[in-house]
Amino acid sequence: MLKTIYHGSEKIIEKPLFGYGKTYNDYGLGFYCTESIEMAKEWGSSKNRDGFANIYQIETEGLSIFDLNDEKYTILHWLAVLLENRDFNITNALANEAKEYLLKNFSVPYKDFDIITGYRADDSYFAFAQDFINGAISVRQLGNAMKLGNLGTQFVVKSEKAFKNIEFLGFEIAENNIWFSRKELRDKTARRQYFDIEKNKRQRGDLYIIQILDEEIKADDSRLR
Repeated sequence: MLKTIYHGSEKIIEKPLFGYGKTYNDYGLGFYCTESIEMAKEWGSSKNRDGFANIYQIETEGLSIFDLNDEKYTILHWLAVLLENRDFNITNALANEAKEYLLKNFSVPYKDFDIITGYRADDSYFAFAQDFINGAISVRQLGNAMKLGNLGTQFVVKSEKAFKNIEFLGFEIAENNIWFSRKELRDKTARRQYFDIEKNKRQRGDLYIIQILDEEIKADDSRLR
């Protein structure tokens, strides 16, 4: 199946290179894209310069795709991947124990796949994840928070085999006076909704990380769904 994907950047990238980039992105080394050109324009723009939404086509036939948003996974599987790759600010014993427990019990074999799809941990969303491992919000609140601001899903090309299936189609300019302000508004909206709707609205039965640790709750526990 042919898919059109977009990569927001400060430059035009005609030939994405396998093995190039930052290792501490959400899902490790890879080429981070989206199926939304609007989102790519937001990611590609900055306060003082225009950016680009690079446009590609990728043939996914014969490629393995790992979908972290599949119903068989929980938000804690996504968080375990994030903990493996991103640099979390571990400030207390609870957060340190949470990291070790989630990596041991919720890790998934995402490295075996050609493509990964799942939530994108933009600045606000990364802060939400940190709140969870620090015990400030529940599993339910974290799952709801990841949908705030309609950030969408990222499409990450991981394997050398998948890189060979990418074809560059062109680009569109992301004017910073339009798209950077939209990116800022999305982030501010997510943060405001988080504090107004989620963080301070505990519900009876909410499951927090300290309870997950004390009860040694595993991925098959229905309370995580």
